[in-house]
Amino acid sequence: MVMAISLSQLLPRSALAFRGYNTTNLGRTPELLAVPAYQPILTSRLRRVAAVASDQLGRPVDLVRRVAERLPTGFEDYADAVALVYAVELGQLDLLRQVHGLDVAQAQMAYGYSLGEVVALAAAGATPEDEAIRAPLAMADDCAALAEGVTMGVVFSRTLALSEVEAHRLCADITSEGDGTIAVSAVLSPNTLIVLGQNGTLDRFRQAMSLLCPDRVYLRQNDSRWPPLHTPIVRQRSVPDRASVMIQSMRADASAAHPPVFSLVTGRMTASEPSLHELLRLWIDHPQRLWDAVCVTLASNVRSVIHVGPEPNLIPATFKRLKDNVLQQTSGNSVAGLSMRALKQLAGRPWLASIVPQRASLLRAPEVEQIILEDWLLENVPG
Repeated sequence: MVMAISLSQLLPRSALAFRGYNTTNLGRTPELLAVPAYQPILTSRLRRVAAVASDQLGRPVDLVRRVAERLPTGFEDYADAVALVYAVELGQLDLLRQVHGLDVAQAQMAYGYSLGEVVALAAAGATPEDEAIRAPLAMADDCAALAEGVTMGVVFSRTLALSEVEAHRLCADITSEGDGTIAVSAVLSPNTLIVLGQNGTLDRFRQAMSLLCPDRVYLRQNDSRWPPLHTPIVRQRSVPDRASVMIQSMRADASAAHPPVFSLVTGRMTASEPSLHELLRLWIDHPQRLWDAVCVTLASNVRSVIHVGPEPNLIPATFKRLKDNVLQQTSGNSVAGLSMRALKQLAGRPWLASIVPQRASLLRAPEVEQIILEDWLLENVPG
């Protein structure tokens, strides 16, 4: 268990990682809502986001009831799921601030996968909390409708890195045949990509994917329905341009972000982007670069990753997989003649890491603590 005083000490050297939409979105939120010290604060946040969602969607949205009665969000109520994840992630940060006295602005950095990036920008103050969620909500029904006929495939190699360039090229070639769009939706690691394809395009991708790697390439199909965000498929209903019209009138200032936010759209800090409005537009149809966030985290002096949101899985699983791989590869306690102790010291010194291969910092993976915030909040209930 990470105690409150320990988390207070860790926060300045932590990265906040926000999850996105998933097939399950309640997590342990009903348990948090049942805690007397948390109930009024979390209820307030759920009602605030529900009011925005109700206004934007033109129908009643009751997030408090959904959580209290443990009503799961399925694909059929995708817009409600978007609102719920957004509210719960901001609500967890409210609990840290108002109950535990921890200022998340002190964190070293923040980033989020898919919807999580929108939350990260709002939580950091780069965009208004009540406005940032409006475009995703407004586009939710169209994005869900576009999922009809779309299949997700997790493409991976067990040994060698995949060629991201060849993956994009193969998707473009298949799409140009005119019988459906297929595209890379996320780069999870050098050997793992997520691909979303319409109609039978995923099968055609499978037949030619040996181009991506000299070794064997595998494709695991996910039969759940997924809105095809972060792919060109959303352009079929003009989602990026329609969302952009909404976004352009919203206040957005990446330099105001505390903590600073790293974007999974561009693989850079948002403060270095010429236009946060344009970044948010690109967020809609460009792939998510999760691996870039992992590399930046480990190349910095971050000592813990705090996973925000209900039942986070993708980002923690990515760090765990890397940790396990590092431990397996260093089971002999040395790499290329260097002891593990020397490697850890090397990876932990920014000045030294800057003059050795960048990926040496990945050896820090076993040393970076992974904290699931909803678990921490329940383990550290005041009183």
